[in-house]
Amino acid sequence: MIEDKITEYPTVYDAIVIGTGISGGWAAKELCENGLKTLVLDRGRMVKHIEDYPTMYDDPWDLKYRGTKNPVDVAKQPIQNKSYILGPTSQHWFVNDFKHPYNQVKPFNWIRGYHVGGRSLMWARQSYRLSDLDFEANKKDGHGVDWPIRYKDISPWYDKVETFIGVSGQNLGLSHLPDGKLSKPMELNCVELDFQKKLEENFDDRLLTIGRSANKTGDAVHEGRSNCQFRNRCVRGCPFGGYFSSNSSTLPAAERTGNMHLRPNSIAYEIIYDDEKGVASGVRIIDAETREKIFFRASIIFSCASTIGSASILMQSKSERFPNGLGNDSGELGHNIMDHLSKSGASAKVEGFEEFYYKGRRPNGFYIPRFRNLDEKTQHKDFLRGYGYQGSASRTSWKSGLGELSYGEDLKEDLMKPGHWRIGMGGFGECLPYHDNKMTLNYEKLDDWGLPTVNFDVTFRDNEIKMKEDITEQAVAMLKAAGFKNVIGNNPESTPGIAIHEMGAARMGHDPKTSVLNKHNQIHAVPNVYVTDGACMTSSACQNPSLTYMALTARAANHAAQEFKKNTKA
Repeated sequence: MIEDKITEYPTVYDAIVIGTGISGGWAAKELCENGLKTLVLDRGRMVKHIEDYPTMYDDPWDLKYRGTKNPVDVAKQPIQNKSYILGPTSQHWFVNDFKHPYNQVKPFNWIRGYHVGGRSLMWARQSYRLSDLDFEANKKDGHGVDWPIRYKDISPWYDKVETFIGVSGQNLGLSHLPDGKLSKPMELNCVELDFQKKLEENFDDRLLTIGRSANKTGDAVHEGRSNCQFRNRCVRGCPFGGYFSSNSSTLPAAERTGNMHLRPNSIAYEIIYDDEKGVASGVRIIDAETREKIFFRASIIFSCASTIGSASILMQSKSERFPNGLGNDSGELGHNIMDHLSKSGASAKVEGFEEFYYKGRRPNGFYIPRFRNLDEKTQHKDFLRGYGYQGSASRTSWKSGLGELSYGEDLKEDLMKPGHWRIGMGGFGECLPYHDNKMTLNYEKLDDWGLPTVNFDVTFRDNEIKMKEDITEQAVAMLKAAGFKNVIGNNPESTPGIAIHEMGAARMGHDPKTSVLNKHNQIHAVPNVYVTDGACMTSSACQNPSLTYMALTARAANHAAQEFKKNTKA
């Protein structure tokens, strides 16, 4: 596509990894630990663990506007500011929407961070396994295509990932939420324990547990990391390594091998296909600082550039063999985009418990696993699949005293006390894989580097709308059953992208005619190219997906290393 001079880099690598986020970090670690000389590319700036976390220790009084958003900064990030995790202490991780534009045929909130570590620095850390209820769902109800794997195929890789990253939580013995290698769970507070008890008393199909979070607890040793300090400042970057990120964990592990060459400011835009050999030969990049175009050769390529990033690169990678994008024989590349439903739920005031408080700022909440459409007994007549809830209870702050009819000494005393308790929860629901939920490339509107921008044509359908209604209704019902007061349901319109769980644009499947990737995450027709980020997902389930991305990546990288060693011996 780009006709400018392209310099070929002299070193030939065993592998190239595009992206350094959740998936890219794992690909780098596994490939390097298997002895492969690996070039790791990231389109963004370098971020070094600890030294490049500028707000990690800041308190509100250290911030220019005492923690409130500056309208000038907000104006630069109108899309990014729709994310609940963006604020004055984290805005430096998020892109400038005007420098990195995209196009919305239908509304889509694309939340991004372009830097080494990607969204592994910004994620909410909730880590749940998928089960065969999820891997078999498409085949059973006829939506999308069948996953080419089952739980038994990925279970040992979940084990490996959880052990390495450190996931705290509680095993429950549920078939639809498989147990894991979990460290000491964080504690529920008194109101959450009361809610847990009331759910048990009033419902026979649902339970409440502490969230499973990639925050390190317990006695296990994780090199270069210490336990979570309960600061709840994870999104800033943790100087203690208390939560998992590529920067604190997988990239240092890859670097320790001596096999990794990390190159930031490298915008990968095309994977080159060798017609004679029938494989990919390397990756073309634009140096984000110098604008130089460079071609890097390698035997294996892992695209971990995020769901939309990987799909964009594959769609730009055109050749005589693949005129519609690398590996796009099925025509499914860019289609079947999913995101989780979010924003729906309920909140309430909690009376009593005035004598109780909690220690620290727990970076985690409670979780209510899916209870809809698990079997015939739990089948819902209005929608397929299901949802889970995440939430928390906490005491309001001293600011509650400002609304009281007091002054003088009484006012001072009120401001020294915490306010009343509140509880809230929101659902994460599964989106079905619809072929016409898609992205395309816009060659009429180019970005600053001359590359096509992305058009989004994605929307939630009737199944998702009805599920959202049930999420709100059941949240209200549970809070009322617990005896909480002033229960308020919430069901605003949910725009795809806002859950930051976009996935599915290069799905796995059995058949090359209906999918892009095989059971090992290889492109069907180009077996030395692997895609292991969210683009590979065949269905979305309702669980947070990052743990599954990591497990699939570890599995694929070890498969690639074995194939590489086999071929080099032959």
